[in-house]
Amino acid sequence: MTELIGFIAAALTTIAYLPQMIKIIKTRSAKGVSLYMYLVMLTGVVLWLIYGLQVNSMPVIVANTVTTIFIFIIIIYKLKFDKN
Repeated sequence: MTELIGFIAAALTTIAYLPQMIKIIKTRSAKGVSLYMYLVMLTGVVLWLIYGLQVNSMPVIVANTVTTIFIFIIIIYKLKFDKN
């Protein structure tokens, strides 16, 4: 049951990045997005991923792997679309 709760929490917190990512891709703009916030968040998520690997927690590993990808995409598009 604990693992199930972990996977549900992981899915919800990971999916939370999708609307922002989709909006940036569709509008080809990330003007309202803070690059620094996403860089800090990326650092934290990567550290959570390392932690998950060390304690062998699949919910933490899966969620933070996917979240790392989503945040990385957001950062790439922020740099690509908003060069000012």
